[in-house]
Amino acid sequence: MSQAQLHIESIGPVYAPQIVMLHGWGMNSAVFTPLHLSLSEYRVHYVDLPGFGHSSAIEGDIYDWLEALITHLPDKAIWVGWSLGGLLATLAALNYPGRVRGLVTIASSPCFMARKEEKWPGIPPQVLTEFGESLYKDLGKTIERFLAIQAIGSATAKEDIKQLKNLVLSRPLPDSRALVQGLKMLECVDLRPKLDQINQPWLRIWGRLDGLVPRRVPPLMPVNDTLYQDLILPKASHAPFFSHKDEFLAGFVTWIEEISN
Repeated sequence: MSQAQLHIESIGPVYAPQIVMLHGWGMNSAVFTPLHLSLSEYRVHYVDLPGFGHSSAIEGDIYDWLEALITHLPDKAIWVGWSLGGLLATLAALNYPGRVRGLVTIASSPCFMARKEEKWPGIPPQVLTEFGESLYKDLGKTIERFLAIQAIGSATAKEDIKQLKNLVLSRPLPDSRALVQGLKMLECVDLRPKLDQINQPWLRIWGRLDGLVPRRVPPLMPVNDTLYQDLILPKASHAPFFSHKDEFLAGFVTWIEEISN
C-alpha cells in the first residue's frame, strides 16, 4: 500500500474527549462544517477519506483504508461514521477495540447491498452498477446525482441539497479510483456476522425516510440493552445531521456526555 497522505482537520481543546468524524461516499469532511460550533468543546478530527477532498488515494480495499486511518488517528477516540464512513468506523471498533472508545453510526448499514435471498433490505444492485458506469462518463454529474439522493424524503430537501453541494464542491472532486473502491465496499462488505462482537458503547442514528438505508434495517440490528442505543429521526432521510441538526445534536451530545463521564 502506498503511504497515505490524509487530510485531517483537528479542532477543539487538546485534552477534551476525542472524536473522529468519517464522511460518506462521494463526499468529504466539509459536510460536517455545520457541526463545528456545536462540537467545539470536544477534540474533533474531521477526516477526508483516502481519495476524497484533500486526501490522496491509496491502493487496496476497506482494510487498507482502515490501516491508513488508524495510523493517523488518536487512541481512545469515539469513532463516528456517516454512511460508508460508518462501515469503516464499525470495522475499527471490531478490529481495534482497544483504540475505539465508542462507536456512532449515522444512516449506515452493516450491509448496504440488498440481499434478496436473505430478505435483507438495502440498495438494489442495479443502482450501484449505474453509479459505477456513470463515473466514467461524467464524474461531476454523478456526484451531484448522489448528493440529491441524500436528501430525498426530507421536507427541506431542495435547500439541503444546495448546501451539501456547496460544501462538498468547496474541495477537489474525489479521485475516480477512490470512488470505485468505495462503491465496491458498499457492494461487497458485510459486517452482519460480526456485529455482536462490538463491546463498546454504540449509538446508531437513523433517518426514517432514508432512501439508501431502508427503515426495515434498524429492527434487524443486534440488541444489547447495556451497550447499544438507537435514535430514529422520523422526518430525516440519509443526512440527518444536516437536515435535522438540532434533533441529531440533542441525541448525539447527550450520548457522548454519558459515555465520557
